[in-house]
Amino acid sequence: MVVGFAPGGSTDVVARLLTRKLTDNLGQSFVVENRAGASSNIAAQTVARAPADGLTLLYATSTLTVNVSLFNTLPFDLQKDFVAVAPVADIPSFLAVHASLPVKTVKELVALAKARPGELSYASSGSGSASHLATELFKSIAGINLVHVPYKGAGPATTDFLGGHVQVLFIFNAEQVKSHAKAGRLRALATATRQRVAEFPALPTMIEAGVPNYEASVWNGVLAPTGTPRDIITRLNLQITQAVKEITPALADIGAYPMASTPEEFAAFMRAAVGKWAKVVKLSGARAD
Repeated sequence: MVVGFAPGGSTDVVARLLTRKLTDNLGQSFVVENRAGASSNIAAQTVARAPADGLTLLYATSTLTVNVSLFNTLPFDLQKDFVAVAPVADIPSFLAVHASLPVKTVKELVALAKARPGELSYASSGSGSASHLATELFKSIAGINLVHVPYKGAGPATTDFLGGHVQVLFIFNAEQVKSHAKAGRLRALATATRQRVAEFPALPTMIEAGVPNYEASVWNGVLAPTGTPRDIITRLNLQITQAVKEITPALADIGAYPMASTPEEFAAFMRAAVGKWAKVVKLSGARAD
């Protein structure tokens, strides 16, 4: 199972939870190999060139569907070189504002941004990152102007946000939101998921808060090289779906939610994501190379 990010991050943690359960259930070793770099493109290239025998799999994230538009060229074709196996988990994001900003709802934030165009700023972990494009999608739907302040990673972006240097941030970490909100450092306005997050039952979704059709989260799933036999894909889908059910409590501990679908449904989901983020990338002008 090739993971396109460094050990210890949320993607790697979920991948290891999954592979340990698959190893237990199938009696066959599943080994995680981290091939970090180039927004997970190195890992994808590795798997695209691997034998299509079901022994080498890609632990993919929504980043790959963004990369199709973000990079001028890629060493693989997401649609042609991979076959969808199964989704695994969804990591929600939260729209937060610094505690000093005089808004308590998304509608109040939109009204303030319209009253003060170009005066409010938002942080991101870099051009083309999940936090960048989540905010650009919000801006386009809400019709507001927020100034982008990119950082080299989520850590520095969050630090400056909590310090009040920027006013808005989409955060992809439920525990972080909970702890900083409790300490009075930020105010969470909404979740960027279609359904409310269990840990925040009173927090509306962006759609409920008045932003139509808004959704921005980081999903994880498994892909295989094109040409992998259908019976292997079917068996893997069934085993992954079962394993995800069994690790659901562990996923909840890190703020992730289980996903399940057929390979065909997962493939359609990914195609829709490619189209969705292509529009946002074009609108934002983000480029990775």
